[in-house]
Amino acid sequence: MNRIYVKTDLMASYGDTTGLVYKGSIPQVSETFGYVYGFYACINDRQLAIGESTFGGKDVMKSDRGMFNLYELTRLMAERCATAREAIELADELLMKYGYNDGGECLTIADTKEVWMFEVVGPGQGKVGAVWAAQRVPDDHVSVNANSARIRRIDLKDKANFMASKNVFSAAEEMGLWDPKSGEPFEFCYAYGDRASMWARRREWRVYDLLAPSLKLDANQENFPFSIKPEKKVSVEEVMKIFEDTYEGTEYDMTKFMLVKDGDGKFVKSPYANPFMNYDQMPLWKINGALGEMGERGIARYYCVYFTVTQSRDWLPDPIGGVVWFAWDNPATTCHAPLYCGIADVPPSWKLGGPGGRPAYTEESAWWAFNRVSVISAHRWGDMRKDVYAVRDPFRRQAFDEQKRIDDEALKLYREDPRKAVDFLTTYSSDFCARITDAYWKLGDDLFTKYDEKW
Repeated sequence: MNRIYVKTDLMASYGDTTGLVYKGSIPQVSETFGYVYGFYACINDRQLAIGESTFGGKDVMKSDRGMFNLYELTRLMAERCATAREAIELADELLMKYGYNDGGECLTIADTKEVWMFEVVGPGQGKVGAVWAAQRVPDDHVSVNANSARIRRIDLKDKANFMASKNVFSAAEEMGLWDPKSGEPFEFCYAYGDRASMWARRREWRVYDLLAPSLKLDANQENFPFSIKPEKKVSVEEVMKIFEDTYEGTEYDMTKFMLVKDGDGKFVKSPYANPFMNYDQMPLWKINGALGEMGERGIARYYCVYFTVTQSRDWLPDPIGGVVWFAWDNPATTCHAPLYCGIADVPPSWKLGGPGGRPAYTEESAWWAFNRVSVISAHRWGDMRKDVYAVRDPFRRQAFDEQKRIDDEALKLYREDPRKAVDFLTTYSSDFCARITDAYWKLGDDLFTKYDEKW
């Protein structure tokens, strides 16, 4: 079984608790697993993969007493757990005992058998603990979290598909967020968050509409199905393309109004039109004739720090079966490197990046190579995107075309000696990282040269 899911990490911290530092300790365990780490843990060497999306939650639920923020929680999940259920159970154990001090967050947690969506908020000011719920994504389905809570009704009798903290209902009642006597059903996303964000809802719609257009979902509706079955099997490459999306070709295209006359006097989209404008430069969105406060927010964002797609494949040994396709910066312009979960290292330049760890501009950090291309290409996106794709796409095609060969060679070595497979995959992944980084440094230089002072 091949589990694929996506995670983007944005520098913005919507609703996160910041500035809280708590010292404490928890008991050590006898064995820990290795893992690939961005700002959050991405995948460990048991093929457990973790993604993150902030939804903020209601301010009343934030705690100033907890020891854990989400970053530390994902690291411990990756270090100590081999399955999604184990990760959720560990979260319950740690957060209830030591407390959660972060804002409302969603973790998408996958292993080779299951994918779960785990949503968590604090227990309220002055309290130690957490409130959480988790729902399983059905086999052959796709779900999406785009910075808004998604879990609605919870059926705790259905243990195959739902899990929750013991206080999931009582905390809402105590905080005045839900009255069981009202006759209204309990819905996690409304009790502890909301569904007001059009930014989130539009992106949820877009993912579903691309994968199952026959559903004809309304882009302005408040709620969508928790998950859907795509009309055809979805590949890693198709997932990457979804996360490059900026609503181009839809009525929500942020650049559709940026027109110029061509040589025949017809209005065409300007080569300077780009979907990565600041929000105050975008057209306002409308719902039922009412204007929204800010413009659209596409799936691909220029301030994305890193972007991952992971694979957990049960027919291969763990060090080979788990892959995180890791890419720095804007999903629309970047290039992924296949990092096998069993690798022992990455190039030094790939260790200098991400929020909190990124240095000032330096060619010693790979992040800047990809960010520079993103920033430059946005200035004349209509033309420069072609140059970006001309560099990116051959690497992407090569990686997909040779994946089976790399898997087979690694498996052969693994049967001889697992350490040989680790060395082989480490060399392969590190070399791929180095090659795309060099290519993007050159691409940035070429864009400067080719388009300098061009009319």
